Amino acid sequence: MKSLGWIILAAALAPAGTLAQTVAQTPPPADGATAAGAVLPQVNVVGTAPLLGSGIDQNQIPAASYVLDQKQVQQAYTPRALDALNQLVPSVNLSDAQGNPFQQNLFFRGFEASSLAGAPQGLAVYLNGVRFNQPFADTINWDLFPEVAIQSMNVEGANPVFGLNALGGSIAVQLKDGFGFHGGQSDTEAGSYGRVSSTLQYGVQSGNVATYVALSALNDDGWRIDQSSQLRNFYGDLGWRSDAAEVHFSVMGADNYLNGPASAPVQFLAANPAAVLTAPNQVVNRYLQVALRGNYDISDTTALQALAYYTNLSQRVRNGNASNGQVCNNGIGLCTSDGVTPFTDRSGAQIPDFLNGGPYSEQDNQGTDENGYGASLQATDTHQLFGRPNHFTAGLSFDGGQTMFDATSFQGGLSTDGLQNWFGPGYVIDTPGVIQPARVFTTNAYYGIYASDILDVTDRLSFTLSGRLNDAQLNLSGQNGTPVFGQHNYSHFNPGAGATYKLFETLSLYGGWAVANRAPTPVELSCASPTDACSIANFFVGDPSLKQVVAQTFEAGLRGNTTIGTAALSWTAGVYRTNSQDDIQFTAVPVSGFGYFQNIGNTQRQGVELGSNLKWGRLSAYLNYSYTDATYQSSFIQNSYSPFANANGQIFVHPGNRLPGIPANQLKFGMTYNITDQWSVGIDGIARDGAYLFGDEANQNPKTPGYVVLNLNTSFRPIPGVEFYGIIQNLLNQNYYSFGTFSPTSSVPYPLAPGATNPRSLSPGWPIAGYGGVRLTF
Repeated sequence: MKSLGWIILAAALAPAGTLAQTVAQTPPPADGATAAGAVLPQVNVVGTAPLLGSGIDQNQIPAASYVLDQKQVQQAYTPRALDALNQLVPSVNLSDAQGNPFQQNLFFRGFEASSLAGAPQGLAVYLNGVRFNQPFADTINWDLFPEVAIQSMNVEGANPVFGLNALGGSIAVQLKDGFGFHGGQSDTEAGSYGRVSSTLQYGVQSGNVATYVALSALNDDGWRIDQSSQLRNFYGDLGWRSDAAEVHFSVMGADNYLNGPASAPVQFLAANPAAVLTAPNQVVNRYLQVALRGNYDISDTTALQALAYYTNLSQRVRNGNASNGQVCNNGIGLCTSDGVTPFTDRSGAQIPDFLNGGPYSEQDNQGTDENGYGASLQATDTHQLFGRPNHFTAGLSFDGGQTMFDATSFQGGLSTDGLQNWFGPGYVIDTPGVIQPARVFTTNAYYGIYASDILDVTDRLSFTLSGRLNDAQLNLSGQNGTPVFGQHNYSHFNPGAGATYKLFETLSLYGGWAVANRAPTPVELSCASPTDACSIANFFVGDPSLKQVVAQTFEAGLRGNTTIGTAALSWTAGVYRTNSQDDIQFTAVPVSGFGYFQNIGNTQRQGVELGSNLKWGRLSAYLNYSYTDATYQSSFIQNSYSPFANANGQIFVHPGNRLPGIPANQLKFGMTYNITDQWSVGIDGIARDGAYLFGDEANQNPKTPGYVVLNLNTSFRPIPGVEFYGIIQNLLNQNYYSFGTFSPTSSVPYPLAPGATNPRSLSPGWPIAGYGGVRLTF
């Protein structure tokens, strides 16, 4: 199968000279050119493929497409990118599984993009054309780039051209450069819970050369126990352009410390809303990305785009958990959960009962060192076809990675001061069949060849045909005795088709069909056996094969805009259905915190999306609604801590049961009013249904409560270049929860809630918080 990559390369290069043409890359709008709160601008150029430079009118996309500009992102709260998507895209919701605002799981149409290894990654994310899904587990680490550098974000429905993981759609982020951003801007902010942040960006152009740099730093103490963030980010771009060519060299770096308390049992939260189950829960990310990209106009209608990149992610995780050891039945030393089998260390000796009965806890440490690299070549042709306007794009891509992963678990004590911290001496746990140190080296090579053609059959009707062949090759090699060795190959061709029809100048209809796939990740492949379970922090105990996930999406909708007097209204309405085959899910086993990955059959996600934006004089407003029906379509057995689990700890999932973590109904609204030319005030909010808890796939327990959260903001510009702003988040101080699961409550004593037994565990949202800042433009 290795030769397939060279076959793909040769096949794509051969027609490049004759088929490659494009319109030149459209320069990004000037800073602040789009009105705040605008969800669906009347004219947007969006990408038809991962690489920049293949843009077409958004109204020709036969799928839902939501474009956020730099001002919309800047006016959101920290973290700006996630909150902007959450506020302004109808079917997006955030789930705070880790309890840190910079590590939230993003769902779009019920598909996930998460920083959690082992989460089913169903969205493809690109940063300036670079695949941002990390090589090891397809994760998305939202903290790795400075959000102030965002030029635009485009969220699009399923499109096979965007490659692996685009089951539910894609998110394409474009960063700024010195050709589109001139001058400088600094932003300093401070407020509740010890938050202090500062950003600086500067862009300058001299003739054909332009430079852009962005730096950001943030410290936040958080409001819960063991909840804090320290972020340091950098992005720099050096660009050169001529009449026919444009080249950019960029460097991105991050050095971030993130502490997230995750969910806590409800009885703990009742005693202390800031409670944590166990600690520490720290993630340290150090990241480097170097990229070279360019565009060359062969003629007025022909262009080539190319990209090459290298990334390095060093991630260290310390995760406190409930102990899997207990005092032996005979009262001597520690044993596994059966009370008989000795809990052993690296020397094979039994770990002693060094705390004379406990309480004990476990710290799982893991290190992930990833090297990612890739290259893409893309060509676009805009010659007429049959005498009609035509836009053809073809390309090939390679994304590779090498990862060294290691994991070690330590037996220690649990503090009794309510902070729930693990403490030493820290015996390394090496108990065969239960928990053992692991070290593995993985490689992955993803090849893709794709094409897309948009033909204007008439002045009103456009047809789109697209397709992509994905080939994934994954190899796992155990180190230091870790019993993992395997080679896995996955290939799939994904077609797509659609049409747009302009009913009137101000109203268009779209409809499309698309197929997408994702290959199992090394993380999932290494832990796919019920007889060799693993923890999220300690993979690699077995290597059976899993099937790849294939999704098929149908969608249709309307886009419109109209002007009534001085009021401009734009709106969209759409429906979609995505059927996925062989979905992969992490299934728990009776050992605390452990489980395995399995194909659980078919799932379905379908829904309705409605969006509107109004600009009327000094008033800007938006109103969005979405309904998401995400259900299992196959029966399977899931181990769970649910109170409704049987004597063996099992629940039975049936077709029609809803997927956890996905609210059915969401209403999003906001308005900004310019009281004067210098002073504006705004309010926005989200009303959201509750969702079933993770671990309650059988839907037997109550959902998390529904909630409404309002936010208030104001901005004052006394003189040009100076802006003071203020933000109040959760204005009404609502108690709400965006994530829920079950925890082994009875295994973790909590001094403020002695005897707690309810396993229901929730992640509380932030209480009322206020922030203020000053933004200087020069």
